Amino acid sequence: MFLTKENKLNISRILIGTVVTCALVLAGVFWFDVPVFNFLRGFNCGAWKVLGSIFSAKNWLVVSLIVLIVFFIKKCIQTKPKLSFTDFYNKIKGSYAFWIFSSVLLAVSTGAVLKYIIGRARPIFYEEIGMIGFFPGTGDAAFHSMPSGHALASFAGLVMIGMLAPRAKWFTWTLAIVIAVSRVCSGFHWPSDVIFGAFWGMICADIVHAWMVRRTNK
Repeated sequence: MFLTKENKLNISRILIGTVVTCALVLAGVFWFDVPVFNFLRGFNCGAWKVLGSIFSAKNWLVVSLIVLIVFFIKKCIQTKPKLSFTDFYNKIKGSYAFWIFSSVLLAVSTGAVLKYIIGRARPIFYEEIGMIGFFPGTGDAAFHSMPSGHALASFAGLVMIGMLAPRAKWFTWTLAIVIAVSRVCSGFHWPSDVIFGAFWGMICADIVHAWMVRRTNK
């Protein structure tokens, strides 16, 4: 989404996307988060929790890492391994599992820092005691609502898969959007949380894709 045809980051498009995302997030915080949240909560069902369990950030990392390890073992069987980081990297850099793992890892790790810095209270406080607010620097996960971890990981992983398999792009994007919306329906996040998470997940996928293409072609 933010890449040129030469697989380079389109800085101007990223800046425009950043401005639009910031505007949407601020509009959500000060205006539409509560009414949209209340509306989507009416569509809550057990299926959303199942979907959230499957596509958690932890599962994204674990599954892609397992596939990557299998790929590495296969490479070691085909060619004699050397005990060096360079050899390890050379063996895995062509694996799409490594691209997906790196994309999700970048999104989740940077997202964890953002969650801590922003410190937004989760919607449960609003539903239980009517409290809405930000508490920067709070270590409690109950105050790590923004950005949504599921949106971060799912957009980072599924957007990357869509770039690696263009014919499946319509499906990966649709699934990523459904996962993000389900987090609001389930009451775990505000709409602006998933908007922020989705945007940053896309950025991470594009950064990793641009980097991997350049390194793999060397």
